[in-house]
Amino acid sequence: MRVLLACPYAWESPGGVQVHVRELGGRLRKRGYEVLALAPGAGPPPEQWMRAVGRPVPLRYNRSVAPICPWPGSARRVAEEVRRFRPDVVHVHEPMTPSTSMFALLASDAPVVATFHSGATRSRLFDIAAPALRRLARRISVRVAVSRVAERFAASRLGGRFEIVPNGVPVERFERAGPIELPGARRLLFVGRLDERKGFPTAVRAFGYLATDLPDLWLIAVGDGPDREAVRLLPPEVRARVHLAGRVDNRELPSLYAAADALIAPSLGGESFGVILVEAMAAGVPVVASDIAGYDEVVRDGVEGLLVPPGSPAAAARALRRVLVDRDLAGRLAEAGRARAEEFSWERVTDRLESIYRDVARGVARMTP
Repeated sequence: MRVLLACPYAWESPGGVQVHVRELGGRLRKRGYEVLALAPGAGPPPEQWMRAVGRPVPLRYNRSVAPICPWPGSARRVAEEVRRFRPDVVHVHEPMTPSTSMFALLASDAPVVATFHSGATRSRLFDIAAPALRRLARRISVRVAVSRVAERFAASRLGGRFEIVPNGVPVERFERAGPIELPGARRLLFVGRLDERKGFPTAVRAFGYLATDLPDLWLIAVGDGPDREAVRLLPPEVRARVHLAGRVDNRELPSLYAAADALIAPSLGGESFGVILVEAMAAGVPVVASDIAGYDEVVRDGVEGLLVPPGSPAAAARALRRVLVDRDLAGRLAEAGRARAEEFSWERVTDRLESIYRDVARGVARMTP
């Protein structure tokens, strides 16, 4: 079977959708599928099965920056690639974004599977364009959402019914990884953009509350962003125990998790899922995360992790102290987390998507649009 994957965001930029499409394409190829992926790109991609179809431009969205390619010339290139590849199924990601996925949806004569990833709480542009987008959405054979919160966001504007297929995580890589050498005897890990929405200033303040009583604790921050200077809020002697690792290749992430004693995920909202939560759980790392939509579909409070009010460094610090001091609690959370992470393995996710592909390719109706 030939499957065309379309990603609306720049292939070389860090982002959950890009990681999802790259992993999915690789898994499908290992199962014998013929795969072509399309996405914007600043240059030729390293994967032979991927094509860059236009240069991206940054667009602010959901308190972040989305590198998309809305140009008419890109639409023509996408249409040419679709005609040349002759896919049996087209799988578009975030198809209502004016970029590669929308162009592939418009160009396809093959059945279309669409995955909605966004967990945004509001979007004025989406609201304004909703009537036209509902007509476009009628071209979709099966609508997929990565979580209930992503389903609510899309269904409230487009209507229709959705299947829930979560984001996949390469669980086996995190289960098997050995720890990388990092400073400190105990380590608190933050993974994500260093910005307000992801809660990096909250993580820094929570670490500041813990640093005096736990003098062997270090904060390891993986990622980059405009709020990297938040560490200046800390006294110099505490700031010296913050290691800013910068952007890290996904292949190196498992060893960083393996070296951590706890993960702090203090996002303020706008999350549709929580890949970093699953990564930590797969690595056996106890999780302290914001009690927000999306995260609460991955981690159950008191079972696989501890959930705290978003934007509260004091609450995050109290929960982290429990995890770092109470070894029995940490062990119970880690054990439950490993079991929970298996539910989001790429093997299970790919199995479910394969079932959808087979049905739509045969013309089997799964849901009523």
